[in-house]
Amino acid sequence: MPKTQSYPEDAIPCLDRGFIRLVDSMGGDDAIVQAARVSYGKGTRKMSQDRGLIRYLMRHRHTTPFEMVEFKFHAKMPIFVARQWVRHRTANINEYSLRYSEARDEFYIPDEEHILFQSKLNKQGRSGEVPADLKKKVQDYFRDISDKSYTIYSELNDAGIARELARAVLPVNLYTEWYWKNDLHNILHFLSLRLDPHAQYEIRIYAEAMAEIVKKIAPFAYEAFKDYVVGGMRFSSIEQARLTEKLPDGVIDDLLGDAMYSIVATLHRNKPRNEDELFPLYQKNGGQDSEEDFQLKWSAGEIEMGNVRELREFRLKLEGLKNIR
Repeated sequence: MPKTQSYPEDAIPCLDRGFIRLVDSMGGDDAIVQAARVSYGKGTRKMSQDRGLIRYLMRHRHTTPFEMVEFKFHAKMPIFVARQWVRHRTANINEYSLRYSEARDEFYIPDEEHILFQSKLNKQGRSGEVPADLKKKVQDYFRDISDKSYTIYSELNDAGIARELARAVLPVNLYTEWYWKNDLHNILHFLSLRLDPHAQYEIRIYAEAMAEIVKKIAPFAYEAFKDYVVGGMRFSSIEQARLTEKLPDGVIDDLLGDAMYSIVATLHRNKPRNEDELFPLYQKNGGQDSEEDFQLKWSAGEIEMGNVRELREFRLKLEGLKNIR
């Protein structure tokens, strides 16, 4: 098999012979905001920053504006990776055809560090260190079957056997390539599954490279995706009830109190108020402390700030937890 490997100039190498690169894109964060403002009309004019609007859309799962952004990738991967990838059925794909073109002598051989035993806990995963001699045997088997199958394929091809039939002797570690076009909403769904630590290593490598590309084109959208999808958590009604049942009585009240102070501090940062306006602002936003306690906590200067809309939604969630009790 070939000893050297060349890649397109703008490609990100993946595995031993694969790559992914951005061919073209349409839109970015600005396209998401533009689409949302058409949909939501005058209401969105109150949002002063595009970032805040994008985070709102992601947080509330308003997905249509994200579909206005499109990416077209050129990727080269082992066939078994492509078969996982194609499960995401929302894309437009054009793949290298072995009916019309000859297969290339390019096969995936796993690195030793990624040769592990079958996981006993996850039927789709791997875990447990494999002895060095067995790792070498695995690699030898991969090379052997790749070499033998390609030799047979070449003989059939030279004999004039139809390529659409001869290709059937090739194993799924053969490299294929395709153009893959999808919108940002569905790409982020792909990434939410394939960036997960439990995803198969060989496809996760491509997801990580794709994520770096997406982050450059739509940084606000990718930041919101990381915060609310990758790093976020959702609780069922049963789980919420279990949480509130087990939490000490004062914990939710303490969190609510902190949220009130954070709201006031953030409002004050965005639009500075006079000192005598701060306590009324605190009361207006649901604060329950006395003015004396408010002044003590405020002067401590350790109040965390954030996004006002997010903090108010957090407060509503906490109040909802209290109502479950």
